[in-house]
Amino acid sequence: MLHHIEIYVFDLQATIQFYDWLLVRELGYYEYQRWDSGLSYKSGETYIVFVQTGDEFLRDKYDRRRTGLNHLAFFATETGQLDRIKEYCQIHDVKILYPGQYPNEHDERLFIQDPDGIKIELVGSASP
Repeated sequence: MLHHIEIYVFDLQATIQFYDWLLVRELGYYEYQRWDSGLSYKSGETYIVFVQTGDEFLRDKYDRRRTGLNHLAFFATETGQLDRIKEYCQIHDVKILYPGQYPNEHDERLFIQDPDGIKIELVGSASP
């Protein structure tokens, strides 16, 4: 079982705004820890930590196509949840990746992008 993931971010306030919406409001996580340069969200025994990148490292932005983390995938288990998330993204200018891919009759996956460009995959209950 995964214990935790720690991710350094370009703009902690933008990250908090995005993940408060996605993890807390939509996916049932809760804020677990908070300190001056970071915070974490927890669900079950697993938690995700976001830490402000130090000024000396801010010149190089994240790109999921480079070596390292490609994406995070979360279950979306409530009926209509993916539709609600997609609508929120459209209203709040959250980038939807592969916009023609969801919805489709064979798979329930919605791909969006967080403020740092990390791909977020939301997997519905009907997905294989």
